Amino acid sequence: MFWYILILLVNDYLSARNKKGQVKIIAYINKQILTAVVAAENGEIFELDGYGAVGMSGDKFTILTKAATCDMPHGSELMMLPHRRPLVFNVVTDQFEVMEFNPYAPQEKIYPVGVFNSPGYVNRHVCAYDDAGIENPLPLFSYGAVGFGKNDFQSAAILVDTEPRQDLRQMPREGVVKGVDRIRKAYPDNRLMRHLETCALEYGCPAGKNFFLSRYEAPLPTSTVCNANCRGCISLQTEKNLCACQDRISFTPSPQEIAEVSIEHILRVKKAVVSFGQGCEGEPLTAAKAIVPAIEMIRERTTKGTINLNTNASLPDQVKALCNAGLDSMRVSMNSVRKSCYQAYFRPKSYEFSDVLQSIDMAKAKGKFVSINYLNCPGFTDSQKEAEALVQFVRTHGIDMIQWRNLNFDPKHYTRIMAMAEDGGSPMGMESLIKNLSQEFPNLIHGYFNPPKENYVG
Repeated sequence: MFWYILILLVNDYLSARNKKGQVKIIAYINKQILTAVVAAENGEIFELDGYGAVGMSGDKFTILTKAATCDMPHGSELMMLPHRRPLVFNVVTDQFEVMEFNPYAPQEKIYPVGVFNSPGYVNRHVCAYDDAGIENPLPLFSYGAVGFGKNDFQSAAILVDTEPRQDLRQMPREGVVKGVDRIRKAYPDNRLMRHLETCALEYGCPAGKNFFLSRYEAPLPTSTVCNANCRGCISLQTEKNLCACQDRISFTPSPQEIAEVSIEHILRVKKAVVSFGQGCEGEPLTAAKAIVPAIEMIRERTTKGTINLNTNASLPDQVKALCNAGLDSMRVSMNSVRKSCYQAYFRPKSYEFSDVLQSIDMAKAKGKFVSINYLNCPGFTDSQKEAEALVQFVRTHGIDMIQWRNLNFDPKHYTRIMAMAEDGGSPMGMESLIKNLSQEFPNLIHGYFNPPKENYVG
């Protein structure tokens, strides 16, 4: 309601140009609106004075204000959107405008700027831009809306998880290197340990770093293949003009290698979590022959620690086998809980949407903690039909947690693909969506990270 009233005030005040107090009112409004942020061709990022920052949710545009943004989180990255044109709000004319050239240097092209927010923050809006005539999608990142306040950048994002599990300030490289040296001496022949060294030291993977720092959650990549062809896959890309962000693991670790990593982490870390299904692998259920005996080895040694599976939940029989072996929790990646939209993004090769639902019900029937890794794109995720379907989905399947993750994919390209699959209606706003779910399901957990079993409720 506050946001709606503010928009009305902006429109009313700025159109009342001849009323007494006009200058004072416009000055007040200008203080509330964030300044647009753009980039020059050389990548230099700067404020565009006289123009307000704009966020986008589907085909809806929103003026960014201090009240509906937060300080840009530490570790976030600003990114220029190549070949696109920024959409800004002209405070003087009271209109949204697509700009190609700097109004203060007409010979200089300008480009939109988005923010890749740090873990724990979900986007309210994405960066507003025009891509008319452009076919190639943006690189695989999320592009949150950003503006400039009085002293610093502001993100149009919502904090959903306060845990500093992937706070880069708590991951000093010297500590990671020290951990790598210790692990090399203790486990000289473990190939999975060597793979994680590359993840931590070359790719800067927070999960890999946490393993060598003996904290929080350790990754257990296992699978070399996948039974889906996700449009935004970060470890293998078949789409033209899209590049994977990292190399996929090239071997399947032995059960012994997996168990060694897990036990090493669990016995050293309080409330430890170890997780199959990482960004540097395919679908872990396809490696169940290695994972099932690995879990059994872990549980023969200790009952401590949380063994988690990040998965597409495509193989119910394998999910059942992992649950029987001692799996504690399962996180299912979904961009949508509607079949047509799910299939349009995940593009399953050898499974059906019904298999995903069956796996979820299987895990819940066996008393496992089930989350969905809900890939968020404002304008679609908070659309009327998707929101209604999500409420029904949580109610039907008894989901324990929603992990709000920002979709790493071109927002406009994604919106067009989803519209072809099924129209979702108008967006309600991400904050309203999360608030409504909290009211409807008081025990539903909202967050970002896989929780340890000690933190389960209900």
